[in-house]
Amino acid sequence: MTFHWFLPTSGDGDQVGAATVTAGAARHTRAATVGYLTEVARAAEAGGFSALLTPVGSGCPDPWIVCAAVAQHTGRIGLLVAVRAGFALPTLVAQQAEAFQAVSGGRLALNVVTGGDPTEQRAYGDFLDHDARYARTGEFIEVLRRSWRGGPFDFAGEHYRVDGGGLASPLTDPPPVYLGGASPAAEAVAARQADAYLMWGEPPAAIATRVARVRARAAELGRTLRTGLRLHVIARHTAAEAWAEADRLRAGMSPERIAAAQARFGRMDSVGQARMTALHGGGSGRLAVATNLWAGIGLVREGAGTALVGSYAEVAARIDEYAHSGVDEFILSGWPHREEAERVGAEVLPRVTALPVAVSH
Repeated sequence: MTFHWFLPTSGDGDQVGAATVTAGAARHTRAATVGYLTEVARAAEAGGFSALLTPVGSGCPDPWIVCAAVAQHTGRIGLLVAVRAGFALPTLVAQQAEAFQAVSGGRLALNVVTGGDPTEQRAYGDFLDHDARYARTGEFIEVLRRSWRGGPFDFAGEHYRVDGGGLASPLTDPPPVYLGGASPAAEAVAARQADAYLMWGEPPAAIATRVARVRARAAELGRTLRTGLRLHVIARHTAAEAWAEADRLRAGMSPERIAAAQARFGRMDSVGQARMTALHGGGSGRLAVATNLWAGIGLVREGAGTALVGSYAEVAARIDEYAHSGVDEFILSGWPHREEAERVGAEVLPRVTALPVAVSH
């Protein structure tokens, strides 16, 4: 198993915050300066995490620039840079990746984001519908990989056309490509093009089904595919302490914040976001949706909306359970991100493979 952490490039604090837009966001009490983000990165690096995931979208700074800055103050940890497919030509992104590998010592991975909020997409100037965006993402990755092999090459697709493109020489260390999405269109692109397929946290049985399905699609194409799971973590010495922390976070979500966030989620065409919302139904009546799995985060935060809650041993057992369901990589986070990286790295990760798998009921 491989573990990654989240880099809060829009700000941090001790309350659940939105990763990008302002709907549902908590007030950030820690500015996302290069100095503070470096503290988070170094805490994750010391805690044994392999890479840092960044968000992309309105309300957060450009991840290429931020991650290039953080890379200069860290020595080992990778940077899982989010790139919105369709907002930059893949031939240009190929050059950006080449430069990033050079300045970071080969520590780049790419999370190709298709986008799930039509209002946000249109604000950027993108008017494609859901499935067309994923079709473009497939071409984007295809042209990106072809560019890394060196030129010249030609490409003629529905969304991209290249005449004599490609890097001047092959990229010796092309970064792995991560792709998320819960729709059939997303799974099809991941099976054909991605190195790792990312999911947001759902009950283990649902994740096992998705893992089996997307891997079967990849196998039909003669490919193997890693899978990853994006989760928040609320872990303490005892389960009671952890659930008390979850209660504290829930108490910090005002009805106004919840209403603003849920209104935004309701207009999205993201299948993954719809699955997150279905876990809690837009309210706070039943937030424990599986053993140690809490959907309260998703009341105000877009995207990954669930957290593993429990003692260090319980959270480690749940990670083991997901691993036995076929998950290879975990992208974790918690508020504040610096202290929680230290806590999870010191108390949860060392316990992960030491415990037998406990079955959820």
